[in-house]
Amino acid sequence: MYSTLEELSSHPVFHYFAAISEIPRGSANEKAISDYLVHFAKDRNLEVIQDEALNVIIKKPATMGYESAPTVIIQGHMDMVCEKNKGTLHDFEKDPLQLRIVGDMLYATDTTLGADNGVAVAYALALLDANDIPHPSLEIVITTEEETTMNGALAVDPAHFKGKMMINIDSEEDGKLLVSSAGGIRVRQVLPIGWESASIVDAVSYNIRIKGLKGGHSGMSIHKERGNSNKLLGRVLHELTADFPCYIQQMNGGLKGNAIPREAEVTVLIHAEDVQKIMERLQQWENTFKNELQSSDPEVLIRFEKIETVSSNVFSKETLTKAITSLLVIPHGVQGMSMGIEGLVESSTNLGVVTTNEAEMIFESEIRSSLKSIKYNMVTQAKAIADMLGCELLVDADYPEWPYNPDSKLKKLFEETYKEKYHEDIEIIAVHAGIECGVFIDKIPGLDTVSIGPDMFSVHTPEEHLSIPSTINNWEYFVYTLKRMKDL
Repeated sequence: MYSTLEELSSHPVFHYFAAISEIPRGSANEKAISDYLVHFAKDRNLEVIQDEALNVIIKKPATMGYESAPTVIIQGHMDMVCEKNKGTLHDFEKDPLQLRIVGDMLYATDTTLGADNGVAVAYALALLDANDIPHPSLEIVITTEEETTMNGALAVDPAHFKGKMMINIDSEEDGKLLVSSAGGIRVRQVLPIGWESASIVDAVSYNIRIKGLKGGHSGMSIHKERGNSNKLLGRVLHELTADFPCYIQQMNGGLKGNAIPREAEVTVLIHAEDVQKIMERLQQWENTFKNELQSSDPEVLIRFEKIETVSSNVFSKETLTKAITSLLVIPHGVQGMSMGIEGLVESSTNLGVVTTNEAEMIFESEIRSSLKSIKYNMVTQAKAIADMLGCELLVDADYPEWPYNPDSKLKKLFEETYKEKYHEDIEIIAVHAGIECGVFIDKIPGLDTVSIGPDMFSVHTPEEHLSIPSTINNWEYFVYTLKRMKDL
């Protein structure tokens, strides 16, 4: 269909997707993209609001004949998850994404693509720029920090909106209508580090790295039982420290709390005479992991590399025990399945990030549930683990679930439009991921909302890719439904 980026950019959605891909927009680095949206609106004489959280609201009057149709809110987020392949020099703070076409898919080169949620921004800009698309009065809101805290959506002032219907464009499956999502919360277990000097005469330093895992979105992919590099590292270290004089100097794993960690590494101080034996033991662990994860992560690897010894300072015995115990006992994965919607994960937790600094280790988990009571019970469990290990537990980034509304008029309209356009039924789904719809429902009483989006794959990883034909199809469905809103 499109063989070059130049050809692809002739389509209005991909024109704007390419434009925003030139602008760094990682979570908490959204000033430039926020300002771009403001300038875009002002250049077209559209009403625009930029709040202190850098959220942008752009309003466009109804087209002729739609003045009496209900105002519709179009919603997405401007930030993206920034992940890249090991060794990639890309700087997410300043470098543009390097887009490329493979078959009928759009990728970035060695980095996340940001289709989650650049697609929503591109849809919004294409809609605002068009003069030939019939639509009701529009209130387009593009939020910040969705991928980390949802603080952007949480900061939005509901007084800016007249609309009581909202179309969220943050779904990842064409031909499916999203009508419910999970709530979430972040917990961070903080372990104070005690340091001591290692009592090894012939000490050598090595780096142990677990890599080659697929990772993925901690909500959308948690049921796929993919390996968690932090949890795997805990198993390895538990055995090594029990069987060999082995001291830890540094431990880190994962990059984002809402991404299943693909890599984890630890710096250890060991006896030179134990190097060969530890190498053999690590090979046994690699074989074990390849067997356990042969379906989900067949490329899992363990690397054992000598590095320069710069210090004899290592974790104290107490810190070492607590660090490894934390990796072993902090839960990860599906915690419960929905009894109301077949196949839907009801609750889960993801030990996404482990970091070490001079004073402490931090174990960050993302907790999700479609039931508020279960979500907070999982926080209670995390607090119990932290208390037993003498750690502090920090809790933040709490966002609400989006409950299913079987009487939604917007849902009915999207169902009817899909049937009319494609002569088949759209699939109604709920997801185990955080969607900003829940935040807006809390803010705007009586808000009716649905979520749509094109097919995208491997989001939150450097293998993220977006279906070009699906994006075009989903866009056409979107604008066709806007046209039908005159009937509401």
